[in-house]
Amino acid sequence: MFNLYKLLFVSTTMIGSMISISSYSWFGMWMGLEINLLSIIPLMSNSNNMFNNEATLKYFITQVMASSLLLFSIILMSSNILENWENNFSMIFNSSLLTKMGVAPFHFWFPEVMEGLNWNNCLLLLTWQKLAPMILLMYNNMILFFSLIIIMSMMISGIMGINQLSMRKIMAYSSINHMGWMISSMIFMENIWLIYFLIYFLMTLNMIMMFKILNIFYLKQIFIMLNKNKLMKMFFILNFLSLGGLPPFLGFLPKWMTIQLLIENNFFMISMIMVLMTLMTMYFYIRITFTTFMINMNEMNFTFNNNISNWNIMIMNFLITMGLLFSTLIFNFY
Repeated sequence: MFNLYKLLFVSTTMIGSMISISSYSWFGMWMGLEINLLSIIPLMSNSNNMFNNEATLKYFITQVMASSLLLFSIILMSSNILENWENNFSMIFNSSLLTKMGVAPFHFWFPEVMEGLNWNNCLLLLTWQKLAPMILLMYNNMILFFSLIIIMSMMISGIMGINQLSMRKIMAYSSINHMGWMISSMIFMENIWLIYFLIYFLMTLNMIMMFKILNIFYLKQIFIMLNKNKLMKMFFILNFLSLGGLPPFLGFLPKWMTIQLLIENNFFMISMIMVLMTLMTMYFYIRITFTTFMINMNEMNFTFNNNISNWNIMIMNFLITMGLLFSTLIFNFY
């Protein structure tokens, strides 16, 4: 019964997003987002976990505020009141969608909500819940506004992620950084954005799958667990570097394509700022990998699943980390 209950709400969550994406009217788009919101709340809530319920309530209140702002901006734009203020209404519209996604500077709720959820819900929040709002942002072409959002996302994610010890918060700030990159690719070419989102989804799925199987929530657990399995330790390190966008891993490919796209459109300054700000995010990934190499922690204060000889995980890790090499080979054939 429980599985059918989850299947029902997962289905309606996806249907809500698809209604929003495929709608011809702004009100249909808003309705799809509301169906999506009302479907994901039962998936997030857990009567046995107080922190989970608190995170669900925070998420619901924030999304309701963003939805109200979205509906308000749609009504103003549709009624043709104050035509000289149309750009301001579009900015309100974009801000409400960015709040739904948790992009800086509208990210105030995102890390705290992530901290209270299990890994399944974290995966939904990091990937699927960003899809519909981001596609709806494509209808707007406010390059200056989006440029400021991109720079702030890069800067805030880098600064705030440095001192985090929780893996869920680290993944949240990493997502904010990737959202900045996706918005920059989305402005000019939807195909590049689609490639970026698919690669980001695969990398996030791979990381969260390992965290869930190994029951890892904090950095200390990684340091303890990885001393038991050297191969898994190597894959964790390679995945962090890939998520940060370091060549020759798969995570470098979408950033490479995005930078090339920006330079072709003469956006040299924002390209340089994005690369420099991403170095800050790369710093805390490298810090994790360096600490993993240098620190040998044997005390067992946490419980984790020691069944880590899963070949499916090993194969997926290999494909995710070395995917750039395969991608370039495919491109050469075409």
